[in-house]
Amino acid sequence: MTEALKSEIFTPESEEQVLEALQWAVSEHAPVEIYGHGSKRAIGRPLQVAHSIDLSRLTGVTLYEPEELVLTARAGTALDEIEALLAQNNQELQFEPMDYRALLGSDDCGRGTIGAVLATNQSGPRRLKAGAARDHVLGIRAVTGRGEIIKSGGRVVKNVTGYDLSRGLSGSWGTLAAFTEVTFKVLPRAETEATLVVSGLNDAEAAHIMAEAMGSSAEVSSAAHLPESVRAKFIGGALPEGAASVLRIEGFAQSVDYRLSNLHKAFSRYGACQRLEVEESRTLWREIRDVAPFCDGTQKPVWRLSMAPGAGHQLVAGLRLQTGVDAFYDWQGGLVWLRMEADAEDDLIRRGIKALGGGHATLIRASGAVRNQIPVFEPKEPALGALSRRLKDQFDPESVLNPGRLSAEL
Repeated sequence: MTEALKSEIFTPESEEQVLEALQWAVSEHAPVEIYGHGSKRAIGRPLQVAHSIDLSRLTGVTLYEPEELVLTARAGTALDEIEALLAQNNQELQFEPMDYRALLGSDDCGRGTIGAVLATNQSGPRRLKAGAARDHVLGIRAVTGRGEIIKSGGRVVKNVTGYDLSRGLSGSWGTLAAFTEVTFKVLPRAETEATLVVSGLNDAEAAHIMAEAMGSSAEVSSAAHLPESVRAKFIGGALPEGAASVLRIEGFAQSVDYRLSNLHKAFSRYGACQRLEVEESRTLWREIRDVAPFCDGTQKPVWRLSMAPGAGHQLVAGLRLQTGVDAFYDWQGGLVWLRMEADAEDDLIRRGIKALGGGHATLIRASGAVRNQIPVFEPKEPALGALSRRLKDQFDPESVLNPGRLSAEL
């Protein structure tokens, strides 16, 4: 390992080697970039570091008990490998981790690692029902910026010992610790699914019916609205003409048929309704998850906005009066994927969000120059910013882990 430390890229294959690399970084006050496959390296402020730790060789599923619904894997294990293993037992990660490669133009690398899934707290269209990665993690092992190994949680669903570091470190983007092993709860995959498409609604009407659907007894697992400007870019243009409001139903076949039939009867008064069967439905929600309309090979800024479900379409309407934007809505309208036609317009977006009750705006795609100039992640209020600073000081006092990725202050 001594010779390897002279290199700019460290490729540990064990937790002990991760520990050794970070202890060296701390002793030398040498900042390092932490990554797995690198599929999300273009998110966040560009890092100015000479060294990096590539965790993609820290691989392997160390525990999988399908009957207990538990899986443990080393942090660099490929997400595709884990999903293929789960599929053999008709199980899945229900929070639907996203594939950023096409959106970010990083198709030359792997889809991502299981450690990065937790580090970025990923989730997909099913978040309304299933939550995000942090809601499914049971335990972690990690190496902090102090050069110390920590562990939290365990391999059982109920674990109440100590602080919940497993969840606390989720979404920290490698700025507090480098995961070496993660344990997740896994769940059975639905027997089948279908999607009801309600055509021709404007954004405000769609927000209304999505709220009605989510409050119904149909147990809708996902609700999204695809305006006319993006509708043709899903499932090969097979969606009906006009804007498409889409509602996913999952479960046993007979139950899916019954619940979707009730939705069809309830919503046919709003517009023409059509049913998508299982394969088209799964393709559609995968494309919604991966932001297919904006995977255009450009660097046009793409924002991920989290707001109250009834406020997203109001923000987009206001922005369209001032600048060029395109958008579609997930999470019942509470998640807005927004592409700017020119500048990132962060002040305009964040002022609009604040005026409509608050929320979060994250710049997912932009050039490195733009990401250096404006806050990529939502700026924190002073009290929360001070807490973040204290956490950074506790876990990474020398600021060696992904320094400045979340904000210049960190």
